[in-house]
Amino acid sequence: MLVVSGGLALILTIGVTRERAAQQPPRQFTVQELKPPPGATAPRAGLPAPEDRPNASDQAALDDWADQVARSTRIPARVLVAYGRAEMWMRSQQPGCKINWVTIAGIGRAESGHGSFGGAQIGLDGRVTKPIIGPPLDGQEGVKAIPDTEGGRLDGDTQWDRAVGPMQFLPQTWDRWGERATGDGADPDPQHIDDAALGTARYLCSGGADLTTPDGWWKAVLTYNQSVEYGQDVFSGADAYAAASAAP
Repeated sequence: MLVVSGGLALILTIGVTRERAAQQPPRQFTVQELKPPPGATAPRAGLPAPEDRPNASDQAALDDWADQVARSTRIPARVLVAYGRAEMWMRSQQPGCKINWVTIAGIGRAESGHGSFGGAQIGLDGRVTKPIIGPPLDGQEGVKAIPDTEGGRLDGDTQWDRAVGPMQFLPQTWDRWGERATGDGADPDPQHIDDAALGTARYLCSGGADLTTPDGWWKAVLTYNQSVEYGQDVFSGADAYAAASAAP
């Protein structure tokens, strides 16, 4: 089970940093707090990420998509590259899941403000500028106590486990579902947004549900965090991102 702390709320090579298109002013963006009961409805789907073309470079298409969506959602384009790539990869890894990037984004918003918690940022290389590590899961304040499972390798704590990275993975959950987004042979890194977003998508799709259905979506998200309030928060963000990205 993935444990996420209440307060805390994958490296694709970008290549040469290209000057972003002289962008139109960003649109106003707000998230309306929605509170649908579990299983009642699923959030709308956002503008689909580009086609994943294993034998051809799709990075330029992904970058252009991310630039477009960033203007309407106010999510940093580098973060959207990770969310979009995770959707693209899951089309082949778990086609029945039908996960859309907006759900990953809804979780990223709830967990760390898309990697901005505590003054951190996502760099152009995809790593957070400083590690995002949750409080110790020591049984205080109603949080389940989880003694250290990995010798502090990921969270730096040899007494208690802590949720790590912009998507706030528990170390033992990360060891099962983390995957290196580049396939370069390095260990997956929960503090890298490409790896973290792909790990999130893999975890959400692990139950075999169709996330375009209300029951499937809620089952997946409540597996990520067993809180209806959390699910509603993720729903609100996901639905708002979908509406904004689809707007003309």
